[in-house]
Formats: sequence, C-alpha cells, structure tokens
Amino acid sequence: MSAILSADDLNDFISPGVACIKPIETLPAKEETSSNPYEVTTEEKAAAAEPPPPAQISLTDCLACSGCVTSAEAVLVQLQSHNEVLSTLDTYKSLDAPWLAQSGTKGVANGHAHANGCSGHQAEGKLFVASVSPQARASLAAVFGVSEEEAGNMITQLLSGPSGVKAGGHQGSAFTWVIDTNVVREACLVAAADEVATALSPETSKTPSTPGSEGAIDTTPKGPILTSACPGWICYAEKTHPYVLPHLSRLKSPQALTGTLLKSVLSQRYNVSPSQIWHLAIMPCFDKKLEASRSELTSSAWLPSHDPSEPVRDVDCVITARELLSLASARNISFSSLPRTPLTDRTPFPDRTLDAFLFPSTRPSRKNQSRDAGSSGGYLYHILQTYQTAHPGSTISVSRGRNADVVEYTLAQGPDTIIRMARFYGFRNIQNLVRRLKPAKISRLPGGKTGAVRRPPGAKGVVETKDYAYVEVMACPGGCTNGGGQVKVTEVEEVRALESKQEQGLVEEREVVRPGPKEQKEWLARVDEAYFSGSDAEDETAEKDQDGDEEMQEANGHDAEGDVVNGIDRKHVKGAMAHWSSITGVDMQSLLYTSYRKVESDVGKKKQSDMERVAGLAVTVGGGW
Repeated sequence: MSAILSADDLNDFISPGVACIKPIETLPAKEETSSNPYEVTTEEKAAAAEPPPPAQISLTDCLACSGCVTSAEAVLVQLQSHNEVLSTLDTYKSLDAPWLAQSGTKGVANGHAHANGCSGHQAEGKLFVASVSPQARASLAAVFGVSEEEAGNMITQLLSGPSGVKAGGHQGSAFTWVIDTNVVREACLVAAADEVATALSPETSKTPSTPGSEGAIDTTPKGPILTSACPGWICYAEKTHPYVLPHLSRLKSPQALTGTLLKSVLSQRYNVSPSQIWHLAIMPCFDKKLEASRSELTSSAWLPSHDPSEPVRDVDCVITARELLSLASARNISFSSLPRTPLTDRTPFPDRTLDAFLFPSTRPSRKNQSRDAGSSGGYLYHILQTYQTAHPGSTISVSRGRNADVVEYTLAQGPDTIIRMARFYGFRNIQNLVRRLKPAKISRLPGGKTGAVRRPPGAKGVVETKDYAYVEVMACPGGCTNGGGQVKVTEVEEVRALESKQEQGLVEEREVVRPGPKEQKEWLARVDEAYFSGSDAEDETAEKDQDGDEEMQEANGHDAEGDVVNGIDRKHVKGAMAHWSSITGVDMQSLLYTSYRKVESDVGKKKQSDMERVAGLAVTVGGGW
C-alpha cells in the first residue's frame, strides 16, 4: 500500500472504475404528488438537476473484488484512522469492570445497562483495549532516539496514562490494556512449528484432499507451506493466484489472534457483548486494515451462539505508527515528552494464567529474536530451530538468492538434508515463487507432453520450490520493519520539527530536505537496529523474574524445565492456549486458525439479464413459460 496516502490527501470521490465489479445502485428521487407524470424534462431542468451521489464502496466490497487496489486504500484510510479512534473515545465512556471482586470468575460489567450514569450510546459504554506490534515500536524508537522498550512505554502512556488521550477527551475514556503482540506471537510460532510437523508427517501426506476444500480451516496445508501473517500477500494470493491456497498456513496472524483472545475472554469473564469491547491495533502497514476487515476474523468464528447477521470484528480499528503520531497531535500531545517508564498501576487481566501470559515478567524470550530470525516475526527461524532441537548435532547453512530478500536455509546432519526452507520478501520475488507453484497444464495437442515448461533443476539462481518445506513470504522488501505505515526517512525531520513546535508553542514552518535512496537505506538499518535492540536492564532483571515465571508454569501444570526452543517455552505457551480454550469453551482450531477463499471477478464476463434470472428461478420451482 502507498506509504504517503493519508486522509488529508483524499479530495475526490470514490467512484467505480472500468474494472469495478460492484454495481451502482442509485434510487430515484421521490417525486412530489403534484408533479405531472407526463411532463417532458427540458435541458435547463436537466442541467439544474443534482448529480447522483458518489458510489459508496465498503472495505468489505473491495476485499471481495479483484478489480482494483487503490480504492481499497482510500476506503481503509477513511474507515480506520486516528480520527476514528478519537471519535470512538469521545462517544463512549470506558467501562469499569469488576477486576478484583470476581477473582477471575464470570462477572457483570458495571452491573446494569446504564453504565457510569450515562444514557443512549454512552450508557452502553465500551471496554477499550489495544495491541502494539514491535515493528511499530521500532519505527517510533528510531524517530525519537529511544529504545524499543521505551517507545512501548510511551505508547502505553499515550493510550492509558493520565497525560495521554484521556486528558483531552470529552468522556475521559482511555485504554484499559495495551498488549505487546510479541507475547501472542510466541503462540503463533509454536503453532506454526506444529503445523509444519503435522503437514510433513507420512500419515498426513498420504491423506487425499477433498476437492473444493482449498484454504479451509479444517484442512492441512500441503508443502511448501507459505506464511499467512502478511495480509498484502494473502490478498494478492486470493485474487490472482488461487492455486496457492492449499499451500497457505491456516494460522492466524498475531494481530488476529490477539483480537480473538481479548474479545473471547473479556466477553466471557465480564458477561458483556463482544460489541462492547473495542480493540485497536497499532501495526507497521496499511494492509493490516484489510486483514481486520476479513469476514473470517469475526466473532462468528468463535462465538457460534452470537447472531450471525451481526458479527463483531476481532480487531475494530488498525492504525500505523505514523497515524499514532497524528492521534497524539490531534490531542495536542507531544509524543516525545511522554514518560518513558511503565505505568505504575496496571489493571490485572481477569484471569490469572492469561494475565501472567500477556504481561510476563521481563525476560530475554520476550524480546525480539536474533537478526537471523528477521524483522517479520521469525516464523521460519523458529520452525528451523525447532527441527534443529529435535536433531542434536545438526547444522544450519544459509545461502543467498539472486537478491538480499531471497534466502535459502538448509538443516543438515552430516551429508543428509533434514529440511529446507526459504524466505521470499517483496512482490517481485513473490511472483517468481508463485510462478513455480503453478500447477502443470495438460497439453491438448495429440502426443503433447504433460506438464509445464520449466528451467532445468540446478540451473544458476533457480531452486526447486517443491523441495522447500516452509517459505516465509512477506510483501514488503526487507520485511515488516519496512511496512508502508512506518515513519519514512522523508518524514523524520518533519515529525521532529512538529514535536519541537508543540513543545515550544511555535507555529512557523521550515523547509524540510528530502533524503535520497542512500539515506532511506540507512534509515531502515536504524529501524532494524531498534527492532533487535534490548535494554541492559532487561538482562539484569531476567534472573530475578525467573521465580515468577516458574510459578506461572506450575499454574499451567508443568515444571520449569520445559521444551524450550530459541528462548520460547513451548509447554508454557501450549498450556496457556489450552487454558484459554477451556475457559471459553471454544475448540483450539476455531481460536488459532482461519480459512482463505478464492476471490473471483466477473470483469469482462457476460452478466445474466433480469429475464434470464427470472426464467432460471421459474425452472427451479417447476414452472416455466
């Protein structure tokens, strides 16, 4: 998505283009009873007539269309922006739920419908929660010259602190919890490793797939398994290359999984409707807004008793790091002047086990992983480490492809190759990947060969895609730290100047020098450095907090010496996920996994006329003409 697109730049209407498959439905204006039905319209009246209103295209419509992308960009900015966050905070008062009275059992938020003495929409109230990605924190950390941990504290102070958004709001509303998606990402990494192991097992490989079930939640992906955490890549695959759907991982992204966890647990614990829980996600790219609008990521997936006609999204709004600064500016808050320390009084989550999981004592495993894991969550790296742990003495070899965004990983034990994986970042490399996954076509010519023409194995720069067990696919070159919603190098000085003016009360403008490609590369390196950085204080306090971690592990039913892979205790994570499933009464598959579907376009196809449609209906009911 475009990194320079903002709500202020939109000065035109969104009207369907040539390739838009959504019909325009304009109702005629209601005529007055005194008008003459036989009156002939003159040219003057026709010229004076009001033009029809612009076509309204929702973001869901654009997700079901393969005709355009730019319209979806504009719509998502309109529907999910910092203005929407402020408007919601000003409309609804924060719910005051009984945190301590129920001791983790089911309770009733505020006890009655008229919460906090308000009426109407304000009487309903909302429970505000937020989640923040490490890439967004890294972007802000690089802008203001702080560590990623300090940037996270500043975000929490903005959303929940006394000097944040609550200070200037009409309702005084703020976010009760601000979740680090790193902790939920650990659940994604553990589940991804299990998914690959299941898909590669001999029993699974012998099981034939049912036709038409490609991308279904209850199916096992076939190799090579492709990551599904990047919504830009998923949208591209569903619309242009549906033959890769059987290869997509069914696992939810950390953003989606965080939304499911928060809404399912909070609605159950406090006995409130999921619609009263408002979840904001702060992410590195605009495509995450597309993901939040998917019909599969709603309460209908994990709350069957909920009215299917009114599903509630797991993530209500997504804003980027740049939009978060706009949110602070709209409330006249200088982001750089916010406290860099954690909140002194944190509200406990209404479940002891999940509170310990979501808000763990600081330890190295909760940091971003090493540089070998990459800046996009480390899916491939964790799976590779999991296999290496199961094969003591094995070694990992890394070879670069035709550019820095194509990397191949091989785990071998002596001369034997155990598993091969690869990383493909950027759409140019993704196109080469999906081209090799395209199924072979049967020649219709007599005596023709079956199969597609491919370059010979072992050719220079060509790797047999079918030999990969797992491929980490991301749409942005360089990974998620280079997302379209991150603060760009061309905006850094402008942001700092704006912060300086807010602190000093200045209003004058100054010319901003536009950096070039070299400066952009250096800036991305600084963001990556912030992403992988960790404070020394975390390392010093890790041993002190170990006792608290062991208590949490004992509560989950296993000892401290668990199955640890790359600093992530798999048993601990699985115990927390099993506890989540037990308290909500929802099976793990509905909580952790989702489905994908082929998006077809009828652009250029002959559309059925009204007479043909009526005739078809008449035949189906046994009638006819």
